[in-house]
Amino acid sequence: MSASLIYDLAPIGSIIAWSDGTPRPPERFKKKLAAWQTRNSKGRLIRKEGPRTSGNYTSPPHFTLHEADLGGKDVVVLRIHRTFGIDSNLTFKVLERPAVGTIRIFDRPGPTAELVHLAESRETAEAWLARHGYPNAVLEEVSADEVAADHLEGRTAA
Repeated sequence: MSASLIYDLAPIGSIIAWSDGTPRPPERFKKKLAAWQTRNSKGRLIRKEGPRTSGNYTSPPHFTLHEADLGGKDVVVLRIHRTFGIDSNLTFKVLERPAVGTIRIFDRPGPTAELVHLAESRETAEAWLARHGYPNAVLEEVSADEVAADHLEGRTAA
């Protein structure tokens, strides 16, 4: 599936894998493996943004995936996000869609909002918000229309 189809069809909260199609190098080749992992991994879709204009340049629409959190115990020191333009030459695949009825928690309202958590219910979402404190958070329930399997079936292959 192309980056453009991910941007158009995948609902926020989906788990997306990306690949450049090359085989994984053996573990003993640490540098080659690290380079391969930057072009072959997976993450949760947390944001979609339209094109941006700066001067005479207009960037293509893009989406951001949350790949990992680094830290210890309950402290996140670093979040790893990957942003891809719809013109990316990588291959993408939807591995998992958010379940109908789950609650997405966005950090703020508006088109630049970013998904910060996906909760099982409104109650668990509100409890999560009480612990993590996003004062401008927006809660949004995942609807059946967004995750309908027929939107993406047959389009997960390259």
